[in-house]
Amino acid sequence: MRFGVLGPLAVWTDAGAPVRVPEAKVRTLLAVLLTEPGRPVPVDRLIDALWGDRPPRNPLGTLQARVSQLRKALEEGEPGGRGLVAARPPGYALDTAPEAVDAGRFMAALGREAADPLARKRLLGDALALWRGPAFADFADAGFARTAIIELEEARLAALERHAQARLDLGEHAAVAAELAAPAADHPLRERLHALHLRALHLAGRQGEALAGYHALRERLAEELGADPSPELAALHLSMLAGDGVPPPRPAPRLPAALDELIGRADAVERGRALLAEHRLVTLTGPGGVGKTRLAVEIAARSLAEHPDGVWMVDLAAVDDSADDDTAGGVAGQVARALGLREESAGRPIADALRGRRALLVLDDCERVLEPVAELAGRLLADAPGLRVLATSREPLGIAGERLQVVPPLDLPGRDASPDALREAGAVRLFVARAAAASPGFALDGGTAPWVAAICRRLDGLPLALELAATRVRALGVRELAARLDDRFRVLADGRRGGPARQRTLRAVIDWSWDLLTAPERVALRRLAVHAGGCTPAAAEAVCGTGVEVLARLVDRSLVVRTEQGRYRLLESVAAYALERLREAGEEDEFRRRHAVHYTGLAERAAQGLRGPEQGHWLAVLDEEAANLGAAPAGGTGFRLVNALAWYWYLRGRFEEARRAFTAALSAHPQASPARTEAATWLTAFTMLVGEGVDSEELRQAALAEHDDPLARAKAEWLLSHVHWAYGDLAMNERRVDRALAVFQERGDRWFTAAALATRAKLAVGHGDLASMERDAVRSAALFAELGDPWGRLEASDALVRHAEITGAYTEAARLLRDGLRLAEEMGMWPEASFRLAGLGRVALLTGALGEARDLHERALDLARRHMARSAEEFAEVGLGLVARARGDLAAAEAHLRARLGWLRGIGGTAGIAFVQAQLGFIAEERGDAAAALALHTEGLAAARAVGDPRGIALALEGLAGARSLAGEHGAAAGLLAEAGSLRAAAGAALPPAERRDVERIAGRIRGASGVVAKDGGPAPPG
Repeated sequence: MRFGVLGPLAVWTDAGAPVRVPEAKVRTLLAVLLTEPGRPVPVDRLIDALWGDRPPRNPLGTLQARVSQLRKALEEGEPGGRGLVAARPPGYALDTAPEAVDAGRFMAALGREAADPLARKRLLGDALALWRGPAFADFADAGFARTAIIELEEARLAALERHAQARLDLGEHAAVAAELAAPAADHPLRERLHALHLRALHLAGRQGEALAGYHALRERLAEELGADPSPELAALHLSMLAGDGVPPPRPAPRLPAALDELIGRADAVERGRALLAEHRLVTLTGPGGVGKTRLAVEIAARSLAEHPDGVWMVDLAAVDDSADDDTAGGVAGQVARALGLREESAGRPIADALRGRRALLVLDDCERVLEPVAELAGRLLADAPGLRVLATSREPLGIAGERLQVVPPLDLPGRDASPDALREAGAVRLFVARAAAASPGFALDGGTAPWVAAICRRLDGLPLALELAATRVRALGVRELAARLDDRFRVLADGRRGGPARQRTLRAVIDWSWDLLTAPERVALRRLAVHAGGCTPAAAEAVCGTGVEVLARLVDRSLVVRTEQGRYRLLESVAAYALERLREAGEEDEFRRRHAVHYTGLAERAAQGLRGPEQGHWLAVLDEEAANLGAAPAGGTGFRLVNALAWYWYLRGRFEEARRAFTAALSAHPQASPARTEAATWLTAFTMLVGEGVDSEELRQAALAEHDDPLARAKAEWLLSHVHWAYGDLAMNERRVDRALAVFQERGDRWFTAAALATRAKLAVGHGDLASMERDAVRSAALFAELGDPWGRLEASDALVRHAEITGAYTEAARLLRDGLRLAEEMGMWPEASFRLAGLGRVALLTGALGEARDLHERALDLARRHMARSAEEFAEVGLGLVARARGDLAAAEAHLRARLGWLRGIGGTAGIAFVQAQLGFIAEERGDAAAALALHTEGLAAARAVGDPRGIALALEGLAGARSLAGEHGAAAGLLAEAGSLRAAAGAALPPAERRDVERIAGRIRGASGVVAKDGGPAPPG
């Protein structure tokens, strides 16, 4: 489907048949969308264009109705037309290519160049023939169209002038004089147009009219603007008086034709145009291969209307800079040749040619000849006030008035690896478009999406690298290509032909930048390669000996990126190149060692700060340095680094990462030492946290056997009891914590004392000692509050939450859980956050909010799985089983519960086994399977008695009562319920009303059978 705005609004099918768009508001909507075809127009702008200051009562709904009408009209015109009007944040877009709109075809024609006057005449004549009247003719007074109308009208006049020039060059003097008469009258102050008209009159033999026209123009300029004619007009006047031929035609604007669509740079083009409209010198800077030249061409092509007297592009990479004395002359000569001038000495003829013109000079690839370019640009801008300069350079020109536009790599994909989400990233769109062109049949789909995302990230969104990589898809496929990017310079060699040699391979691009560096800059760049993920200025100084002034120069040269956080980093391709140079210099081993020493020291300082009020700060520091910390072991610092990072890995829930690091360290350093013993303890802890089917008690005993130092052993006993407090031999866990607590109190270590108290408080659940549980938790919370430790506050509150839940204080439990969740999320402690989400789910379950309970548990399970936090995963999934059971979905409940049973058995999770067996037994009972219920509850009772938890034993007895009553043994069932009630009462933890559903169901069955009721409302055992 095609659209017309160069005249009254019109729509045609691809076959040329007109498409009717009725109703004024719908036509207005289409017109607004056509002011920016292919780009979203915000909803508020659409509403303003349609209704101004009198919007309907429901403007959004009414707008959607108009959109539907427009879609219907387009669909009736041509099948598929409906899809052209796309909802795209922040509004709607007419999803059509620029060439589908006559204005787009017109502007594209203006950006092309022809080699001779005849070809230029035909090209521009065809472009002008697209006009059917004034632009947006039926919306001439509409505010939304004003800018577009002005831009298109300016472009039309520029095209008319270029067309007239081409015809004058062909000798069509009389025809041009006649053609320009009306436009010159309509634009009485447009000097360029009048100069062409006067010249045409003069060459057509109408010298008197030409001279009279000049005097009339001079008077108008003086009266209306208080200005004299431009030097060009004055020179034309003198030539006409002398009877000479008029000045030679100006060189036609020269811009290279674009071979491919510019992808992912729409905002950058508009930003560049805006900068160029406001400032006379704009420099596009960025690393090699980022697409500065292509962007400059697009900005210039879109700015032709603003520079009616010419747009020229000068390739300065061709200047020979081998002889300094000739470089300035070479630069000036290159510019002069681009302008069609013969003389270039000192740049004076260039300034004379440009004086009085509203022109644009694009100076491309300035970095090798920076000083002479800066000098020439400064002089031309001073001598030619109408001139604007758009430069591309890997570093700024550094002269007065310069405005920089940093051209970053294309935006990268986010975490969502679905094809639709990936297409939002400019890097992905470019790679996919080029790959599809190079490898017919290639498409972004579920199979290719993860590899495409990886390629775009590994290549930093650098357009040249992406285009080179795309040429390899046909031979390698995206999966193999992604795997080979560690050897990127070989893989991305010989990928494309044509164009400058410096842009044919990835290595050549970076070689070009490397060659521009001074010796100190090369030293700094290659040493910076040992940093992974960037570094602070202090780290650059400590590891590489690189000062801020050298870093600043490398930033200016677009080889180092300075982030908003003040860090300095290398693009991955630059880092790979610099690492090769580091190896060539024989420095890799030394600077790997210095890197490891620096970051090990940082980790050890952080380890001290992670227990106390600076916990948040040090977590952020270590998060920022995660890549460097991961790379540091290559420098060899033994166990120092991994031991220092252990608590950080625990707080962040990076259990598997920690397990791998400790396994590698222990394998690399088999000699016995206290540090090795500490590392082995940490490995045991993280193995329990992530392990599948590993008996936690067996692991604990093996790890503790290696400890000799009393304090180190106490810390190990606390840690190994803390990480799996609910699993293994709970009584043994409690004894270990008691021993550790005594050591901590004796040594006056308040942090470890508070930690041991919190763990002991949770262990008190196992034997139903609620008083001790509350006492230890309160003491722990007070100590951690004094110490200002966020994790400690969370840990102490955990036992308080359990106490509140057991005693039925659900409001207090929910408050503590919400506070804890907020703190865990703020600190990025995701396993802790998962536990608190599931805890809130338990409270919702107990208060009857089953939908909320399910959602909270699902969120908790997802978070736990993402961080491989097995205990949190178990807690969340068991909770989902409880919710499903409460909702009556017994199949789902059983599936959730059985999913965790195998893991619990593998790690010796006796208390958890008892609870899950009880729930499975209740499910069997509710299904009417007395035998299965009896077997499950009998097994659960054995597990509960092994733990010694009176609440767990009571739950199993209640389950057995249900199984017996289902089998008709009502007297025995009543006795079991009474025994369970006595156990709960003795523990000071009577069953809260919200948890009495099973007991009441069972008691009701017994009452129905015997008719006997005990004083407390339950069934009375038979006499």
